[in-house]
Amino acid sequence: MAAPMSWRRLVYSVYSPAIAGVFTRISDRVFRCAFSAAVVSLLLAPFSPLACLASVALANAPMHTNILTLCFHEVLKSFIREHARIKTAQRRVVMASLYLGTGQLEQELVDCMEEALQRSQDNSQSPNLKVSVLLDYTRGSRGKINSRTMLLPLLQRFTSQMRVSLYHTPDLRGLLRLLVPQRFNETIGVQHIKVYLFDDSIIISGANLSDSYFTNRQDRYVLLENCREVADFFSDLVEAVGDVSLQLQPDDSVTMLEGMVHPYKGNRQEFSAVARKRIMEVVNSAHIRQRLLNQSEDSEDEGMSEVEEDTWVFPLVQMKPLGIRVDEQVTQRLLTDAGPESTVFLTSGYFNLTRAYMRLVLKAGASYRILTASPEVNGFFGAKGIAGAIPAAYTHIARQFYKRVCQGGQQERVHLHEYHRPEWTFHAKGLWYYLQGQDRPCLTLIGSPNFGYRSVHRDLEAQIAIVTENEELQSQLQEEQEMLYRRSTEVSTSTFERPDRHVKLWVKLVTPLIKNFF
Repeated sequence: MAAPMSWRRLVYSVYSPAIAGVFTRISDRVFRCAFSAAVVSLLLAPFSPLACLASVALANAPMHTNILTLCFHEVLKSFIREHARIKTAQRRVVMASLYLGTGQLEQELVDCMEEALQRSQDNSQSPNLKVSVLLDYTRGSRGKINSRTMLLPLLQRFTSQMRVSLYHTPDLRGLLRLLVPQRFNETIGVQHIKVYLFDDSIIISGANLSDSYFTNRQDRYVLLENCREVADFFSDLVEAVGDVSLQLQPDDSVTMLEGMVHPYKGNRQEFSAVARKRIMEVVNSAHIRQRLLNQSEDSEDEGMSEVEEDTWVFPLVQMKPLGIRVDEQVTQRLLTDAGPESTVFLTSGYFNLTRAYMRLVLKAGASYRILTASPEVNGFFGAKGIAGAIPAAYTHIARQFYKRVCQGGQQERVHLHEYHRPEWTFHAKGLWYYLQGQDRPCLTLIGSPNFGYRSVHRDLEAQIAIVTENEELQSQLQEEQEMLYRRSTEVSTSTFERPDRHVKLWVKLVTPLIKNFF
């Protein structure tokens, strides 16, 4: 285990006076998790043809480990319909995603929500169950059959219990909104948060509500069970974003809540100011609640037994179009403070680091092992039209990055890996941090950001930083990290010399112009 000073410095790196003006509004000590108060389950990435997940539920001392084998799709269904906890649910089901797919598996989720809502009407013990869904307007409205049409029957039948909010970026407006085709308009900016919440339990992920994520798309998931503080924060966050979004009506029209500025018809600056104020109300309220809780705990008799805290959960939010940059500031701080002899494993389905992140990686003292998608597991591989060239564009970006690594003589410190898996695509993103001399990670970032330009500047993102001294949780994080990297190969100069890595000249010329849009 790391020395106490190392742990204090690690928490300090996340919760730092340098970003206190923004980050301390969430919490003085953030959401602390002793495992008697919250169960942290790491849903490991899919490894079977059925995309099963392995989760380890860590209970209170003495440590109890419960192994589950459920796929993401089954986890969601069990929480919504079959799991015992949802049968007594009286409060909330909250889902935030880029979009909801239109296939059979997605319909099963909708059917589960319908059953839960109907049960809440029939059961006098739980008449107040509310379902709130937050999606992106552009992605959720694409095509004749889309996310909206999937949810309309629920909205029509359970109008008082159902809310569907469609976030529309304020940057897609005027002529730009009229001229950019439907398939490409989401490149301007989207609602990208992935949160799936059931009463006081919450799944944080990078996965969307789509069949590929239920079957053969590699992603990451973490489940926080019975952790009311974190669940309340994300529930309030989704509600706040929903308040400044377009509201889907039973007739498939959309309206804004009274008093809210329209995202693309209203004034751009006014919308951002109103949206930022509404979302910061959530952050400030969480800060106040946590401060009062801390004061209450500090006033308890010293003789009372307390469970030693060994895990801290930090919610991180990034909404640059609205002037909110918590995740960016914390990520930069972590990359800056990663000391010599420590190791950072960083993964992204779309390798396109911002200039700031790339500069920190190339100049830092820590060792980096960066995992990204090989061309054949890129989500755009085989796509029609211009989209089909996107994997080649990422290859070009990776080659430029690797060239800079070699030019700086950093090959022994910075390693680039590519994920391979037949018939699968790769969408996992996040970070694992290993302190000097430790063989297990003590920190992970998990959520929706990809560490690229869009995540930082265009989209709405959220993730959590988990800092833990709990050895069992550290082992599970290590297992997750190793399982992902086990399916990878390290990039070398010869990788980019292979015929299948040839990038056409026009792709090389266009990539610098469009790299900030994907």
